[in-house]
Amino acid sequence: MSSFSPGASLGPYKVVEPLGAGGMGEVFKARDTRLDRIVALKILPQHLSSSEELRQRFEREARAISKLSHPHVCQLYDIGHESGISYLVMEYLEGETLAQRLAKGPIPLAETLKYGAQIAEALEAAHREGILHRDMKPGNVVLTKAGAKLLDFGLAKNASMAGNAEDLSASPTLTSPLTTEGTIVGTYQYIAPEVLEGHAADKRSDIFGFGAMLYEMITGQKAFHGKTQASVIAAVLEREPPRASALTPTTPARLDELVRAC
Repeated sequence: MSSFSPGASLGPYKVVEPLGAGGMGEVFKARDTRLDRIVALKILPQHLSSSEELRQRFEREARAISKLSHPHVCQLYDIGHESGISYLVMEYLEGETLAQRLAKGPIPLAETLKYGAQIAEALEAAHREGILHRDMKPGNVVLTKAGAKLLDFGLAKNASMAGNAEDLSASPTLTSPLTTEGTIVGTYQYIAPEVLEGHAADKRSDIFGFGAMLYEMITGQKAFHGKTQASVIAAVLEREPPRASALTPTTPARLDELVRAC
């Protein structure tokens, strides 16, 4: 249970309400009392702050995000450490996640093209900086009035470190426990087959996850199905999903091919 409640302060940031837990820690809606603006305050829990390895991962997330200045990437404002607590201060996003939107069904073609292009641009910006996201999934995209925003680089790492055996594990997703070294992290429906087989992630792994998200936006269905984690993994490794156009006949041929190419 969090030690932070509404009204609590960390540096100049006053907690308004909890938003959830994801990436490398708890996330709160907070107010920057200096600039009088609402921000998202992401905190590495105190019981984990004593781990030098975890603190390094938290700081790696900050370094990854700080390199990215793009209208469709959630912006990093500040990083701090106070009273044994490490924290990030990020842009507060109003809107629903892509996962929440997909729960209502497929997305109209025009919106799919718009959001898909924005997510692709954000991912390209990260890759240009040598940054892998490593957790591409609908829950890590927020649909705002300004468009799609890619967030939660809690699993991000510099691409130059991709083959480092000491860095194969990373922070947990919203629904998975803290992983141990050498384990697979991410959400199985969006993890590339080579990563599931134990190979290092690279840019193509992010593109696979993007393709799986795009497929779901077009069809309203996940590309890979299963009742258990094992069956989902088997589906990713062994099965080719039906073409998006087979489920949504109005899908343009070029978009259909793009999804398959991912």
